[in-house]
Amino acid sequence: MNTKPATQDLLFDTVRIGLSPNLSMVHEISELLEISYDSAYRRIRGEKELTIEELRLICDRFKISADSLFALESRNVLFNPLAIHERGFSFKDWLLTILSAIKAINSCKDKEIIYSAKDIPVFHYFEFPEVLAFKYYFWHKELIPENLFPDQTLTLNITEELKSIGHQIITTYNKILTSELWNEETFNSLLRQIEFCYISGFFRNTEDIQQLLLSIETMIRHLWRQAELGFRFLYGSEPEGIEGSYKLYLNEVLLGDNTIFTNADSRKSVYLTYNVINLLTTSNPDFCGQVERSLRVLMHKSTLISSTSAKERSRFFNQIMDKIKSLRGKLFEGK
Repeated sequence: MNTKPATQDLLFDTVRIGLSPNLSMVHEISELLEISYDSAYRRIRGEKELTIEELRLICDRFKISADSLFALESRNVLFNPLAIHERGFSFKDWLLTILSAIKAINSCKDKEIIYSAKDIPVFHYFEFPEVLAFKYYFWHKELIPENLFPDQTLTLNITEELKSIGHQIITTYNKILTSELWNEETFNSLLRQIEFCYISGFFRNTEDIQQLLLSIETMIRHLWRQAELGFRFLYGSEPEGIEGSYKLYLNEVLLGDNTIFTNADSRKSVYLTYNVINLLTTSNPDFCGQVERSLRVLMHKSTLISSTSAKERSRFFNQIMDKIKSLRGKLFEGK
C-alpha cells in the first residue's frame, strides 16, 4: 500500500481508543472491510498494508481525519458534529456517544480532561435527576429544532434509562484526572433559565421550582466538598479518591465557550459546543495542540481553589448559594 507502517499503526491506535469497550476491533474491521478475522488481524498488526479504499472506509466509519494520520499541513480542520435531533440523532444517542468516549478515555493508562466551563459542566447534572430533568426540558423546549414539549409543562421526572446512562457517565468521569475552569458567570445561566421558565409559565407548580432549587443547592454543596478534598466521588457515597485528581480553577477575567480537551495515551481530542448543547469533535493534532496550549495558559493565570485557597473557595461557593437564595426570594416574595 501507500501508507507507512507507522501511519497504519496510528490509524488502528486511533480506532482502538475511540471504540466502545464492548466492541471487538477485529470484528468491526472484518465486518467493515468484508474480510476474514485472519485478514483483519494481519492489517491491524501491520503485516498487510491497507488499500486506499480500505483506508477511506475506516476513516469514514470511525470519523478519523486523514490529515491527522499523514501529518498533512493544512488549515482545514475536520470536525464531527453531534447534533441532537439531526438525522435521527436523539438525546439518548448523544448520551451514549459521550459514554463511549468517556469509557475509551478511562481505559487508557495516561488520561486527562480539561474542561473550560462557560456553563456548569454537563457531567455534574447526572447525579441530580431533578436538575437533569430541568435541563432536558429546557434544551428541547428552547434550543433543539424538534420540540418534544410544544405545549407541555415542565416535569422534574426523567426516564430510568436516561438516569442509568447518566450514572455510568459520571461514575466513569470521576475516575479521570480532571481540571475544570470556572468563572463568576459559569453558574448564572442555569438560574437565568429557571427564571425564564418561571416567567413563561412552564413550571407545573411552585413545589417543583422549590424542589429544583433545593436540588441545585445540594449539587453545589457536593461540588464544594469535592473541591475541598481535591477529588471526585459520587453524591451520597463515602468520599474516596486520589487527592489532586480534581482541580477546580477560578478565572475572574476570561472564559470562552464551553471547550473540552482530552488526552488519552497521547491521543488528543477537542469537543466544542455550539447551540449550547451540540458538539463538534476533532482529533486534528495541530488544532488540539493549539487548544491545549491555550487552556494551560488560562489555568496558569487562574486561581486554583481546590485542595488549597480555602478562603477563595468559600467566597466563590458562598456567592453561588447567595444567588440561589436571591432567586428564591425574587420568585416567591410575598407568596
